[in-house]
Amino acid sequence: MKLQRKNRLRALSLGVVAVSGALALTACGSDDTSGGPSGDKSKDSSAAAAPSASSDIDCSDAKGELLASGSSAQQNAIDAWVKAYTAACKDVRINYSPDGSGAGVTAFLQGRTAFAGSDSALKPEEITKSAEVCKDSQAIDLPMVGGPIAIGYNVPGVDNLVLDAKTLAHIFDGKISSWDDKEIKALNPDAKLPSTKIQAFHRSDESGTTDNFTKYLKAVAPADWKYEGGKAWQAKGGQSAQGSSGLAQQVKQTAGAISYFELSYAADGIKTVDIKTKAAEPVKATTENASKAIAAAKVAGKGKDLALELDYNPSADGAYPITLVTYEIACEKGNKADTLPATKSFLNYIASEDGQGRLADAGYAPIPDAIIAKVRETITALS
Repeated sequence: MKLQRKNRLRALSLGVVAVSGALALTACGSDDTSGGPSGDKSKDSSAAAAPSASSDIDCSDAKGELLASGSSAQQNAIDAWVKAYTAACKDVRINYSPDGSGAGVTAFLQGRTAFAGSDSALKPEEITKSAEVCKDSQAIDLPMVGGPIAIGYNVPGVDNLVLDAKTLAHIFDGKISSWDDKEIKALNPDAKLPSTKIQAFHRSDESGTTDNFTKYLKAVAPADWKYEGGKAWQAKGGQSAQGSSGLAQQVKQTAGAISYFELSYAADGIKTVDIKTKAAEPVKATTENASKAIAAAKVAGKGKDLALELDYNPSADGAYPITLVTYEIACEKGNKADTLPATKSFLNYIASEDGQGRLADAGYAPIPDAIIAKVRETITALS
């Protein structure tokens, strides 16, 4: 007999609930078990667990295990969401493995997961291939999490640092090798820059964070960043690490290091670069400043696909240019019957006012109202 239950919860306090079900939050690489920021007590996702004004979790027909994987950028957000959701919907077990955007999309297209998380929208060929798992339909991109890609650095004696796209391109392409380089000095005339060697770290795995960071370099400094871009790092030289947590760890422990990762990973004293844009003042990496940039995004997807086109070269004051949007990827139609109720139930919750309201405290930017309203409508129609 089909189990039906509907729970409407108000003022849900996560401080007193336990997670029900398995969470495979192992960090972006399969060998990275530090958990990134969730393994860092100072940035534990429970910090995002403060109750909001309203919670609307509908468990109707939702049951069983929901497998998903992908973006490690949204790891803290998923952690907080799952705690809230599984406390209400005790018949659902959610297993999200943050193996990286590339691995998540691959697993979804092979029919191994109910949905995927990706920091880059699906490519046309991936949408075409999705027809193999989405019967008589295709996969669609649902923007769910926004945020700044912070440029973290470890330069002893330098507490404030300003860089621009051109200088970042030269640093990550190995054309600037020491922190007292004249190009960096020109942007930081009052800083006491040491002659310390620059240690630039990039992702070793395919990553939507890499894709968005290099899109920024390519869009703003095309003469200085000649690489095609994508989820795989293409520039020569530098050093690599697995996952955003791996990059953050390298910056934390290596004098002279610089790298790129989501703001939620810039914990335990990791300093972040202010980015010089066309605005009057350099812009700090904050969720509020990322939201200003994302608000100017345009929907570029066709039909029900809500892929966004970001402006990596904003001129508005306070708009942080290096941003990403993490998408949940699901079938528009043709979802598996045994997981569809739980998929819709969980996605409806994370797109809700309460779900989005938990993002800022975890270091993320909520999706702007006009866009998230379309996401909610689209989720309701999934079949």
